[in-house]
Amino acid sequence: MTTAQSAARRSGSSSTGGGGGGGLFIIGAAEGSETNPRGEDARKERKDLYVQHPSMATQSTASCTGSALLQPISDIINLPLDQVNFVACQLFALLMAVWFRLYLHPSKTSPFVRHVVATLLGFYLALFCFGWYSLHFLVQSGLSYSVIVFAGLERMHKYCFIVTLGYLIVCQITRVYVFDYGMYSADFTGPMMVITQKITSLAFEIHDGLTKREGQLTPGQKYLAIRRIPSLLEYLSYNCNFMGILAGPTCAYNDYMAFIEGTCYEPRHQENANGKENGKLKQSEPSPKDDVISKLCTCAISLAIYLSLCKLIPVERAIDEDFINNTPFHLQVVYLYLAMLALRPKYYFVWTLADAINNAAGFGFNGYNKNGSPRWDLISNLRILDIEFATSFKLFLDNWNIQTSLWLKRVCYERCPVNATAATFLLSAMWHGVYPGYYLTFLSGIGMTMAARAVRHNVRPYFQVSDTYKRIYDVITWAWTQVAISYTVVPFVLLAVGPSLKFYRSWYFCLHLLCLLVVLALPVRSRRRDAKGRQESPEKDGGATNNCSPKDKTT
Repeated sequence: MTTAQSAARRSGSSSTGGGGGGGLFIIGAAEGSETNPRGEDARKERKDLYVQHPSMATQSTASCTGSALLQPISDIINLPLDQVNFVACQLFALLMAVWFRLYLHPSKTSPFVRHVVATLLGFYLALFCFGWYSLHFLVQSGLSYSVIVFAGLERMHKYCFIVTLGYLIVCQITRVYVFDYGMYSADFTGPMMVITQKITSLAFEIHDGLTKREGQLTPGQKYLAIRRIPSLLEYLSYNCNFMGILAGPTCAYNDYMAFIEGTCYEPRHQENANGKENGKLKQSEPSPKDDVISKLCTCAISLAIYLSLCKLIPVERAIDEDFINNTPFHLQVVYLYLAMLALRPKYYFVWTLADAINNAAGFGFNGYNKNGSPRWDLISNLRILDIEFATSFKLFLDNWNIQTSLWLKRVCYERCPVNATAATFLLSAMWHGVYPGYYLTFLSGIGMTMAARAVRHNVRPYFQVSDTYKRIYDVITWAWTQVAISYTVVPFVLLAVGPSLKFYRSWYFCLHLLCLLVVLALPVRSRRRDAKGRQESPEKDGGATNNCSPKDKTT
């Protein structure tokens, strides 16, 4: 889960995520550090309050580290200033994106000017939202660029990964344990999470492009490979442009450069970074207007649903003693599903708005559909209907925080020599932050993923004999998936160990035990081993295939 998630956290309620947090509407964008005006006593008092009432941690109003220009509006609408600043900056970015596409079009302006304007606008939005904390974006980017330039190409990507992720983790520890645990305000580490994705991806892509032969790369890696080290301006523009500085999403460097240089509409008959055909070239440049309007409508609906439901069915009620003791278990299951369902629209709002901003600037074109209509989903971060009607744990995660899933796949899953699934979940937890609940969620996710894979391989074939059986299987697996996802991400919402374990104890750890039994009882083949075998087979005949679908791994 990503920048949008920390922003989601700023909304004043704990959030589930999967990519870095959740706050107001920004999921992953910012998790919220807070300046404590009263010193240690106030900090200790609020920490004690959080221990006693975890859900109250996100209900307090935190001071904002960014601009106070919109404070009167914040007072009128009774929303925290950092949330007002974020929404205002995203709406400003949307207007600037339209202007950028129309008046700084590649046919009218040089790439240099487009880089400069995109970077300066990005820095301005960062300063407006985060104040001096936005300097961390420059420090992190500067340190990593020094590693890219001065370290040897053979090990540069590893050093860059350690430095970039290490700096992010240090900032997250500082925010959580030096400032106020569980208090969400303007979280400068949210944008850093997306910058971390971009920098580490860039380092691996440079390594692939400058040190490996064509035959050593998969088709996806060939497309992403970078054949020269970017200039400092190109590097800063890629990391800190105004379209993605606040809420992402991450994107491939080659795709971003094609957008800046105006070559993103040219035909690319090979598979792109997402493993999809880009379609045929059309003579006229496609307009993103219809897609932007559609996504803004989705944002409005998502926000309305979230604001209507978030306080009616809080997740924290699932650990209330009266609720546990007086509610039948099957109603507890239904309540948990509905509570998590009410949380997701804030992520839909943030990620869809971020996608609309990029599209409005002309970034995100992904070829044409079979009917000839343009697709603007190159950097889309979610598919709402596929999420809500997912019939497996994997399908849910494949369509949730898509760009983070791709990042994890490219930098970890495809390259880790031992236990890639566990390593990928561990990296995802470290990237999200240092709250213990994150690690409980992702450790549980490993077991859920393995159990779901075992059931699919061993049970699903028996239901493929007729359409009726297939529909029955789909209904059962849909219900199981929604319950399993809700159960797994409860610690991600509650953050602390105590409340999370209290919830799992109230359910008698039933899904953990069930997954353990399934994994022990049902054999399952390694997907990576099967994929490697499929890749090596055609290579013996002189061919090559892409050994991994872009959806193979997830947060």
